[in-house]
Amino acid sequence: MSSEFTLAVDAMGGDAAPDVVVRGLDIVAERHPGARFLLVGDEARVAPLLAQHKRAAAVCTLRHAPDVITGDMKPTAALRLRSASMRVAIDAVAAREAAGVVSAGNTGALLALAKIVIKTLPGIDRPAMAALGPSARGDVVMLDLGANVACDTRNLVEFALMGDVFARTVLGLTAPTIGLLNVGSEELKGSETLRLAAEMLRQSHLGPQFHGFVEGHDIAAGPTDVIVTDGFTGNVALKTGEGALKLVGQMLRQVFSASIASKIGYLLVRPQLERLREWLDPRRYNGAVMLGLSGVVVKSHGGTDAEGFAHAVDVAMDMVVHRFNDGIREGLGRIAALTPAPGSATTGNGSGHGPADPAGGSRLATAR
Repeated sequence: MSSEFTLAVDAMGGDAAPDVVVRGLDIVAERHPGARFLLVGDEARVAPLLAQHKRAAAVCTLRHAPDVITGDMKPTAALRLRSASMRVAIDAVAAREAAGVVSAGNTGALLALAKIVIKTLPGIDRPAMAALGPSARGDVVMLDLGANVACDTRNLVEFALMGDVFARTVLGLTAPTIGLLNVGSEELKGSETLRLAAEMLRQSHLGPQFHGFVEGHDIAAGPTDVIVTDGFTGNVALKTGEGALKLVGQMLRQVFSASIASKIGYLLVRPQLERLREWLDPRRYNGAVMLGLSGVVVKSHGGTDAEGFAHAVDVAMDMVVHRFNDGIREGLGRIAALTPAPGSATTGNGSGHGPADPAGGSRLATAR
């Protein structure tokens, strides 16, 4: 791991901050002793924790920030709180002191601050939120997950480009397959926005990788490595999947505790269930990434533990080491001639729910 860059870390974001954050960095420091972090937070609370975790202390520079952006704070209020740990960490990225930022804090505030302070890459209309999830064939990348409720054709094509580079960077795939989420796999299904986006992807350099339309059940089935959709549909799909996994877990616990025979059965299948638990462990998928910004921005789940936070940091480091934004810039140059300008006749909600919302933003609940 290269030591030629620094990541800014919001020490105060998350349900159990700053303890979980510091313990997570201690795990990262063991894996990557050459890593360097600008840890931003209340010095009175963070410094004693660093004294207890020597590995984390060795790779961190502590910067005092007295205020905290709480989970229920509105983005407009967060924008005014310049001394908050999240804001100071983001300012460090904008000032080129850090290559990226990791926070488990308020998602809406993080997205708003990142868009205004760090800004989008030239040529990107709107940033998107992406994350990894499990499927029958391995990990799958899905975006957008809530940053843009309404999307036009240009947004969907850019999301496909960013998802392609993300899958190459984080999953190590050489030619990830891409699907557009739709109400059916037939070419005539869905809104005009979706159909035009599909045609443009076929004509682009991503054409050989473009699988076509995929349906909701394909998210778990895994026919493609990347699934592209608008933020409204993506967020609903995400929450539905989370709820389904929780339900299955609850039902399994009920089944294996219902009787003496079922408890004996549990002991017999316990090794297989442990493998299933590890495969579906949400900590493996912690770290939603805001793609399309001039710096790397990773959002950790607010309720994660130290191992989960360490995974989010690992994702950020992968993005920097493998020069994710350089890949975006290269891809933008190749699709520029195909992509319509913002505000064209194709503007609308990618899922056909109605006209585009000019604000195009919402709070994401990928990582609370």
